[in-house]
Amino acid sequence: MKQIATLLIASLALSAVGFTGLAYAAEGETASGSSDSLKILGAGLAFGLAAFGAGIGLGQVGAAGLAVISENPALQSKVFIFVGMVESIAIYGIVMMFIILGQ
Repeated sequence: MKQIATLLIASLALSAVGFTGLAYAAEGETASGSSDSLKILGAGLAFGLAAFGAGIGLGQVGAAGLAVISENPALQSKVFIFVGMVESIAIYGIVMMFIILGQ
């Protein structure tokens, strides 16, 4: 878990460094141009964070599910239900991405 937190902090720091040189004046750019870029950023964050959370959750549920199935194979269908519930988080992120981009 500590490695994941370190990786997340490092990626945020690299993102912050990448945005330091973006103070350019643009002629003829309206407020809608800025709005479109913020929509894309919001949609990317919605899907990216949902997929990141679903990946972490799927790792936890998958590991526990394999342990349960190895002890009692009759519980395999219940494990698949829990895995599907975790994967639905990523699907919600995709839906939110399309809602944001559709406005």
